[in-house]
Amino acid sequence: MINTYKLLSLLLSYPDEEIYKLTFEAESVLKEDQLLSIDAVEGVSEFCKFFSSRNLIEWQEHYVQLFDYSRSVSLHLFEHLHGDSKDRGQAMVDLIHFYESAGFSMVKPELPDYLPVFLEFLSLGTPENGSKMLADVIDILGVIHHKLVAKDNPFRHLLYALINLSAIKPNEQKIAMISSRLTEVNLDEAYEEEEPVTFGCQNSPEYKQETR
Repeated sequence: MINTYKLLSLLLSYPDEEIYKLTFEAESVLKEDQLLSIDAVEGVSEFCKFFSSRNLIEWQEHYVQLFDYSRSVSLHLFEHLHGDSKDRGQAMVDLIHFYESAGFSMVKPELPDYLPVFLEFLSLGTPENGSKMLADVIDILGVIHHKLVAKDNPFRHLLYALINLSAIKPNEQKIAMISSRLTEVNLDEAYEEEEPVTFGCQNSPEYKQETR
C-alpha cells in the first residue's frame, strides 16, 4: 500500500477519532514515502496543525459546511463534469465494476466517484500508475484547488498535494471551462446526476490485487 495516497484519502474523508490522531504522524508518513515535494509536505503539515489545534467537532462542522453545501468544491468527481446528466447511475455502476475488476471492493457506503474512495483505490497500486490516473482527473482537482485557494481554506493544501503527485498539471483553460458550467447548490436543492470519467489505466496489471 502507498501510504501517501492512503493518508490523503483519510484526511479528505469526514473526520473521526482515527483520522484526528493521524494529524500528529502525517508528516513522518509523507517524508518516509518521499513522493511529495517539500512544499507539498509542508502544506499537508500546515493542514494537520490547523485541525489538530481544534477539537474534532469543529473539524467535522467545518467539513460539512465546506463540502456538503458547496458544489464548486464537491469531492464527487463526476459532479464537476456533466452536472445534471441522467447517465450518472450507469456511470457509477461502470466505475464500481472497474474497481472490482482490479480487485478493489468498496467497504464504506460511498459513491465510487468520491475522491477519498478513488485515492484508496490508487493506494493499492504503484506510484507510477497513481500518478497517471490522477492525471485523468487533474483538471477537476485543479477546479477544487482554485476554489479552496479563493476561500483561503486549509483543505487547499491537500488538493495541492494531489496535484503535486499527478503526472501532469492542470490546464487553466479547462479549469475555467469546467468552473463556468458549475453553479452553487446546497443540500435542499435537487440531486443531480453526472457522467463518469474514463480512466486511462483501467487495464493496468498493477491494480490486480485484493484490498486488505
